[in-house]
Amino acid sequence: MKEKNLVEKKPEEASNFLKDNFFLLINCYKYQMRKLNILIAGSTGYIGIQLIKLLIKHKYVKIKYLCGNNSVGKKISFFDKSLKSKKLPKITKFNKKYLNNIDVIFTALPNGQAQEISKFLNKSNTLIDLAADYRLEKSSIYTKWYKQKHKAKKNIKKSIYSLPEINGKNIKNKSIISCPGCYPTSILLPLIPLIKKKLIKTKNIVIDSKSGYSGAGRGVHKKYKNKNLYESLSAYGVGFHRHNSEIQQMLSKYSKNKIDFNFTPHLTPMFRGILSTIYVDIKKDVNQTKMIKELKNFYKKHNFIKILDQNDLISTNDVINTNVCLISICRTKYKDKIIILSAIDNLIKGGAGQAIQNLNMRFNFPITTGLQ
Repeated sequence: MKEKNLVEKKPEEASNFLKDNFFLLINCYKYQMRKLNILIAGSTGYIGIQLIKLLIKHKYVKIKYLCGNNSVGKKISFFDKSLKSKKLPKITKFNKKYLNNIDVIFTALPNGQAQEISKFLNKSNTLIDLAADYRLEKSSIYTKWYKQKHKAKKNIKKSIYSLPEINGKNIKNKSIISCPGCYPTSILLPLIPLIKKKLIKTKNIVIDSKSGYSGAGRGVHKKYKNKNLYESLSAYGVGFHRHNSEIQQMLSKYSKNKIDFNFTPHLTPMFRGILSTIYVDIKKDVNQTKMIKELKNFYKKHNFIKILDQNDLISTNDVINTNVCLISICRTKYKDKIIILSAIDNLIKGGAGQAIQNLNMRFNFPITTGLQ
């Protein structure tokens, strides 16, 4: 925490500090005495590896189990040599008995598998899912977009979709926390405040997103082996990418008007990072300066959102290996149109980092723990 030492504060300042941070201080003390036991299911994927790298720096947790299906018995350093010097458990197959001495389960698995694990949760477990199993509020919409039936419908009501800077405060009593997708994270963070403040029109929003190929998982190399993955740009899911459902659901919560947008994702010949370019029509009496001011005000208390000055150009290189989302508002030759640039690291802010933010908020840890 950046606060002064309490000894240096005036009596009334110290009193206010203790009052405002009582539960945070209690929880930090509690978990210094006993660290949270962590299980990571899907530990060998790109997101799973990134989770491990961040969690070993988190002073309030201990990784107790690393689970995988096709790599049982192997050390995690087999998949990432930088972890060779770390004391980590060998990979085992998930067993529901593990949950008896686990506080938090991170699931970085193919869609549908976290639903199965969620059936075995006990009252002391919190599940933080990085796939799409609990992102959608209705099982029928999940089935429509993901082409499979939801196997744990009753647990949907126990879950919450948590984009930390937007609605993370609502997760305190939830046993299942769903982390947003990587593309929606880069899109929703700039759009929600602008829609909420009625600064932009909700029709004809055009979203062009470009991601590093790690966003498609380890299987991307086989899937694109005939498409020269490392030297070409590929559009995919045009018009019907699954993340459309998630974006629609969230934006609709902040507007009484119908949300009309087109979203097209692309894979690029880089390993990590997302740059979303969003084209919007602005309302009367709204300009670039006002939009920047509103965004800065909205995110002024949030460590990981950076609103840049007018027309600043950004790249994925600016956010690689960070939990930061960079947002820039740019003018166009048309007075009633604005271009929004948003950049994140898909494996951190769009994945493991955001999951740890949700962990920190759920257990009242300082929000930056494990992320700096």
